[in-house]
Amino acid sequence: MKYMIASDIHGSAYYCGLLLDEYRKSGASRLILLGDILYHGPRNDLPRDYDPKAVISMLNGIKDQIYSVRGNCDTEVDQMVLEFPVLADYGLLVVNGLTIYLTHGHIYHKDHLPPVQKGDILLHGHTHILTAEREGDITILNPGSVSIPKGGNPPTFAILEDQVFRILDFEGNKLKEMNLGE
Repeated sequence: MKYMIASDIHGSAYYCGLLLDEYRKSGASRLILLGDILYHGPRNDLPRDYDPKAVISMLNGIKDQIYSVRGNCDTEVDQMVLEFPVLADYGLLVVNGLTIYLTHGHIYHKDHLPPVQKGDILLHGHTHILTAEREGDITILNPGSVSIPKGGNPPTFAILEDQVFRILDFEGNKLKEMNLGE
């Protein structure tokens, strides 16, 4: 199965539109959102074309294709307007024998691990910095940010297919790739 993974849309209709265009072109069967969907947060500048209502409409249009976890900017009010679950603090995904712990990253991250075991994968957003690295026996992945990237990175998303995790920008450039089965 092919998954598209994104984090930190922060209400940007422009980048949400680009993300959904890439999603449709990718052939992915699910879109995994790692939180911070509608609100930009008090520490961030407004992203390009900040329009949470447009983002709501775009994402609700594919509500049956989305897995999502709660970000630190997501609230019960967001759940009232989004037609797919967004308030889970974490999710578990088992793909081709790999256990992937999905979370936003504001609670669990490489310096404060959730209950993972040797060989497991922690997939989170929150930092807005793309990551694909091994920390001891655990793999840490972060697709970066769709709309407010940090660390000199462009806006990014990821694709997970056949145990290969690729981080891409919206021009189609592959920025990082990791075979998770090795």
